[in-house]
Amino acid sequence: MIRTDCLHMHFGVIRAVDGVSLEIPRGRITGLIGPNGAGKTTFFNVVAGHHKPTAGHVYLDEEDVTGLAAHELFARGLLRTFQIAHEFSTLTVRENLMTVPGGQPGERLWNAWFRPEQVQAREADVQQQADEVLDFLQLTHVADELAGNLSGGQKKLLELGRTMMINPKIVFLDEVGAGVNRTLLKTVTTTIKRLNRERGYTFCMIEHDMSLIGQLCDSVVVMVEGRVLCQGSAADVQRDQRVVEAYLGKSPINP
Repeated sequence: MIRTDCLHMHFGVIRAVDGVSLEIPRGRITGLIGPNGAGKTTFFNVVAGHHKPTAGHVYLDEEDVTGLAAHELFARGLLRTFQIAHEFSTLTVRENLMTVPGGQPGERLWNAWFRPEQVQAREADVQQQADEVLDFLQLTHVADELAGNLSGGQKKLLELGRTMMINPKIVFLDEVGAGVNRTLLKTVTTTIKRLNRERGYTFCMIEHDMSLIGQLCDSVVVMVEGRVLCQGSAADVQRDQRVVEAYLGKSPINP
């Protein structure tokens, strides 16, 4: 689904992403791990169109999308969530979902004035879709609550819900477990699994919780100092001595 070829992102002399070439398979959940400062979020930002790379290429479904802006990639089905949820805090949960689909006739003032029936019909369709998403996420009971009043876990579910409003090709999740209590984290984890298995979503996720990585990910990529260190199953990378040293700074076997 995603392929990067020798991707670089430099900030002055800092090589935040330094020649990363990797593939994210279609229909799978891929984990991206590494110590703080490894370049994981910068890699996400480049692939998702928030930064233009210094060098290299990004391919989505074998189409070269290098340097496209975030909204252009959104239109092609590439979405990302953030470690800190970016909800519209003064809109209700349902309204947050209803803002996602593009090209709604109500976005044009002309239609609002002269084609109100068309606007209302489309809004009714979008609201029905939003209500179906809320039911899937088990958030129906907070549909009319202001999104800013939700708990951290509910906000993460809402972000997943917003991705469901356009049926994306791939979703990049940035620390989906951060700030979520253990009970809601189970719901978030189950939701990601269901979206992957029932709807075929492709995910790539940054996460520090290795238990969560082990539960969700088919494969794991380890980044260190802007480069790919290794790739494999969660169990394999946790046993890799290079990964242990990268996280701990030295080998626990040969201190």
